Amino acid sequence: MPDEKIETLVIGGGQAGLVMSHRLKQRGLPHLVLERHRIAERWRSERWNGLKFQFPNWSVRLPDFPFPHSDPDAFSDTNAIIRYIEAYADFVAPPIRCGVAVTRLSRRDGAGFIAETDNGTIAADNVVVATGPYQRGLVPDLLRDHPVFQVHASSYKNPEQLPPGAVLVAGAGASGAQIAEELLRAGRRVYLSVGRHRRLPRRYRGRDLIWWLADMRLDQMTPEERGSARLGPVISGAYGGRTIDFRDFAADGMILVGRIEAAQDGVIEIAPGLAESLVDGDLVYQTFLNTVDEYVKRRGLEQPQDPDARTTLSDPPCVTAPLTRLDLAAEDISAVIWATGYGVDFGWIDLPVTDDKGDAIHHNGISEVPGLYFLGLQWLSKMNSSFLSGVGDDAAVLADHIRARR
Repeated sequence: MPDEKIETLVIGGGQAGLVMSHRLKQRGLPHLVLERHRIAERWRSERWNGLKFQFPNWSVRLPDFPFPHSDPDAFSDTNAIIRYIEAYADFVAPPIRCGVAVTRLSRRDGAGFIAETDNGTIAADNVVVATGPYQRGLVPDLLRDHPVFQVHASSYKNPEQLPPGAVLVAGAGASGAQIAEELLRAGRRVYLSVGRHRRLPRRYRGRDLIWWLADMRLDQMTPEERGSARLGPVISGAYGGRTIDFRDFAADGMILVGRIEAAQDGVIEIAPGLAESLVDGDLVYQTFLNTVDEYVKRRGLEQPQDPDARTTLSDPPCVTAPLTRLDLAAEDISAVIWATGYGVDFGWIDLPVTDDKGDAIHHNGISEVPGLYFLGLQWLSKMNSSFLSGVGDDAAVLADHIRARR
């Protein structure tokens, strides 16, 4: 027999779990939220000290709760976001238990689910998995036996954490780009491994990227409309927020290398194609600018021209004559930061709701197992599903679905 019974169990106490609780409370639906550590734990322990949020302050919002700020166009640090989520938790006042981890979720005899926790078992008619999209850092096994200091971006804190010497940042997405720039400004010699990427403008024609995404309703794009593209945009809110061009980094002294292909005895083999990756990034960037220009013309908007946005630096020597091998010892590289992305971890769900890669199988957050839902994942129903400003819409849909099952 389970230790207790609840109608709806929400697993995860980050922004997705809190918003889900808010939507359930609005509909008068009883529920319980479980959080294995603290509210907004990943914001607390899996972000680096100097991180700046990628969204301008004016765009940060959770349902029925504005984000306090003094500068709408600035980009907040991690502590400000943590305080905001804590304040939102006070506003929602969810029925939450922190420090309780769910170790297994399975079907209950008859109907519903059994959640096994490190503090007993809970039976539930419905379960919302709101554990977020950044559950485990993906680290290649290339340097497993090499003594160089290695850390995933989720465990990187600041330049002082690293031993003296040069640093290799593997991965040039949003996190890799911001960390590499921070290290460069701290006086480190930085090598940045750049592969395929989607480069977008921070601001264009007087508006932030997020404003254009919302006004053109691109943030409402569905997974079906997106197609097979899976790369996130390379954008940054650091240093006031500016457009990322890796050629700018190279002009400041950063050494760009291509995608890491293999490694042996501390010598890394670099795949060809660095210049082509930059060209592909430029194509995405220019296509977006063209899309905005066409939208402005079609709508007759009074937005200023921005000819400087199309200016591109020439390829630096590290691109025209790229390295094909990188000897960590010879280049005095003492640390490697793996900014190589994240994966989900649903191994504790003992139900047929994941595919061969371990990703959740669902439609707009609703799984094929009646009563089991997912919330807060990237592209759950649309582009902004994992945004602070977008999770509330998905939560409302799931709450309505739960109410309809009663």
